[in-house]
Amino acid sequence: MPDWLNITLRSIGALIYLFLLTKLIGKRQIRQLTYIEYIVGITVGSIAAFMATEMDGPIYHSLISLTIFAAFPALSEWLSLKSKWYRDIMEGKSTIVVQDGKILENNLAKEKLTSEDLLEQLRVKNVFRVADVEFAMMETSGELTVLLKSDQQPVTPGQLGLNVAPAKMPQTIIMDGKIMPKPLATIGKNQVWLETQLKKRRTTVEDVFLGQVDETGNLYLDFVSDAGSNKKKPQIQETYETLKQCLQDLEQQANAEQNSKLQQKYKDNATKLEEILKQIQPQYKH
Repeated sequence: MPDWLNITLRSIGALIYLFLLTKLIGKRQIRQLTYIEYIVGITVGSIAAFMATEMDGPIYHSLISLTIFAAFPALSEWLSLKSKWYRDIMEGKSTIVVQDGKILENNLAKEKLTSEDLLEQLRVKNVFRVADVEFAMMETSGELTVLLKSDQQPVTPGQLGLNVAPAKMPQTIIMDGKIMPKPLATIGKNQVWLETQLKKRRTTVEDVFLGQVDETGNLYLDFVSDAGSNKKKPQIQETYETLKQCLQDLEQQANAEQNSKLQQKYKDNATKLEEILKQIQPQYKH
């Protein structure tokens, strides 16, 4: 077997095996990795690179080594669930660095943080005065948890005795110029409704990069901004299409109206609008 083909197959095999081992270890953000997981990540990467390029030794030696290193974090996590003593050793403990508006310098030194580091992390939490902090705790993940003093906390509707409806997540109904049927059905709408809304805005699905409907039913559209993706229509064409959509709305409203006087008024206005459309239609075609 040629060397280049051997390296290619070993590299593909290493990637596939690493993917399977990563699924076994579990997913965490980089800042949430324990010391053991961080060490294992570096070592496993080195072993995988060696396995892909070293052609003298048998490949199963590297596979055994990868398996051992990948299995250790899974075993360590299981032991952490069973033993708080082991968990404290492997993951550490949270440390209070600010209490009642006072910085605890000794605890800050234990976490190897400077006052500038602390102030920076407080600013990330939109806190600019240490005196406003009831306590701040450095978590084992490296994240700073901050609790403001009672008189510095923002007022909530519950404290004012106001009943507020629970917030609902907006539904993305258009993505990359394609309609998303499931989110559209979730809000009780269909494709006909969406196409009607797009016609009112004189656009098409292909021109929309992202479309969302919020909890109040408002449709937000973000259009494709690439140069040349949307050719500007002539003004007469835009006017004609807008009036044509208005005519359809008037006709639908006339058919749905129960009051005979209002129904006749809708029909009269639709007739007038139809005459206007006939007058500008030749220019539009031209």
